[in-house]
Amino acid sequence: MRRYAPLSLLLILAACGEAYDPPPLYQATSADCGTLLDADTFPLPRGITVSATNPIPTPDGGIDIGVNYLLPRTTQLQFATDGFPLTLPKGAVVEKAEVVSVYQRPTNQRAEIVEIVNGVPLALMSVGTADHTQFRYRLHFKGKLPPRFDLVTPDVKIGQKRYESRVFTYRWVEQTKSYSMCR
Repeated sequence: MRRYAPLSLLLILAACGEAYDPPPLYQATSADCGTLLDADTFPLPRGITVSATNPIPTPDGGIDIGVNYLLPRTTQLQFATDGFPLTLPKGAVVEKAEVVSVYQRPTNQRAEIVEIVNGVPLALMSVGTADHTQFRYRLHFKGKLPPRFDLVTPDVKIGQKRYESRVFTYRWVEQTKSYSMCR
């Protein structure tokens, strides 16, 4: 019996799972989305995070937005939904992002480009040689955009459980003549 006690304790702890209480999924907390942000990070289970940056204008009149996933060593994430749609606030899809590039960068190594298959790699896996692995997506949206919009990041599977992810909110700022992330 004594020799099975450590194994029993390990199985009980594994069955408990981890507690995950996400912050609000929708970034905008006010009707006017008045607080401007440079970037925002959303925590997922197992220490994984997703963050987004402010839009950068492009020569074609569109914008590029960076979305980063940071995975601690020995973690992986699967996308449960397809793509990165830009929508009206809590509304209809305006445009789906073109994934221009995906870079993988372990914290102790140089960035490497990841091959893009059908727009989005289906799974992200951390490398075992670094404390964290960053996956940086560069998303492109073409043409005229609405004065306020949401960037919906894909739902994810971590382990065998599905989680909704952050909806980042942006609005046109007349003073700077550019889009900014807002809350």
